[in-house]
Amino acid sequence: MSTKLQGLRGMNDLLPDEAERWEAFEAIVRDWLKSYGYRPIRTPILEPTALFSRGVGEHTDIVEKEMYSFEDRLSEEKMTLRPEGTASCVRSVIEHSLLFAQPQRLYYSGPMFRHERPQKGRYRQFNQVGVEALGFAGPDIDAEHIVMCRRLWDDLGLEDIELQLNSLGDASERARHRGELIAYLEKYQDSLDEDGKRRLYTNPLRVLDSKNPAMQEIADGAPKLTAYLGEESLRHFEAVQDLLREAAVPYRINPRLVRGLDYYNRTVFEWTTTRLGAQATFCAGGRYDSLIAQLGGREAPACGFAMGMERVMMLWLEGQEVNGPLETPDIYLVHQGEAAQKFAFRLAEQIRSAGFSVVFHCGGGNFKSQMKKANSSGATYAVIVGDNEANSGVAAVKPLREEGEQVSLVPEALTEWLAERLYGVEAD
Repeated sequence: MSTKLQGLRGMNDLLPDEAERWEAFEAIVRDWLKSYGYRPIRTPILEPTALFSRGVGEHTDIVEKEMYSFEDRLSEEKMTLRPEGTASCVRSVIEHSLLFAQPQRLYYSGPMFRHERPQKGRYRQFNQVGVEALGFAGPDIDAEHIVMCRRLWDDLGLEDIELQLNSLGDASERARHRGELIAYLEKYQDSLDEDGKRRLYTNPLRVLDSKNPAMQEIADGAPKLTAYLGEESLRHFEAVQDLLREAAVPYRINPRLVRGLDYYNRTVFEWTTTRLGAQATFCAGGRYDSLIAQLGGREAPACGFAMGMERVMMLWLEGQEVNGPLETPDIYLVHQGEAAQKFAFRLAEQIRSAGFSVVFHCGGGNFKSQMKKANSSGATYAVIVGDNEANSGVAAVKPLREEGEQVSLVPEALTEWLAERLYGVEAD
């Protein structure tokens, strides 16, 4: 007997009931994004490794520890399964000159890959919805991204969420702060944890973002980046806050919020919750004005955010009834007999052509066993055909979800009858 094969750790199947709920969520998200004028873009899941080492940052956790990278056996090109979506989106915008004519509002969704320890809401293959606005320099687009997030959370009925906000300033301001921060952290070098020591000279800002409780006191006493912001950065940050106040979006300024990717500058934000355990952040983003030039394009401002779909789905479905199928057919077509099967097969297509969903019974069985399957399918009606009905050119219709008499109808009258009862309209 062959060994049973299983999926890879941290890469999960979505079974039909769950997959239907994902599709329902994705439909809500698409409508929400279109209401703000964002258009879809789809990029490959495989990209050159250099895209992420240059774009995300060589000294980030993603590039140093988490990427799935390999060398193509034929071309010897170094490739990586995308660990995030912004770099891929920007690469595509540059490659196809999308910013030549006008700024772009874009979105994407799909799988990302990181080699992390799998836990609740955090997997090695995970899904993100990403939103990118390229070519917009003002604080209004920063605020729009935050406000549109809030609208989605309201639409989904999410509770116990908090918006954290910070500014990372510009490159020169971060450079001045970096020198002071390294000098401060060097005093505590013996007390830093393993990650803190590794990041001290390569990415000291991430030391402030440590989730290790033992590091909190050190981080709290560190120089605050906001103290190094110049007049322009401060004006931009205050303008973002003015617009959030105008939209009645509450927030908390968190001076230790730095994000884990090198391309961010000025506005950064995170949406967090107490309902996901250690994985408190479920949506995050900010401004990345240098990334387009960094990846070979002409210098242009940009801003964006991404949400972890698994985490948002967990929050959305919390407390809801999630058992059983979300989508059910209009009709389950029951038949018995050779003539009945041929007539019913044609009838199923005729009913579908009128706009209804039909499950045609396959696999044989008597009427009683077929009716049990019709009931369990969730269909609203069973359409029943035996040889007598087939020879007479009619079908019987039996309500499955409400009281009502069984009726016999010719196919043309059947579709009109269904349209009136299911949708209150006449069939096409």
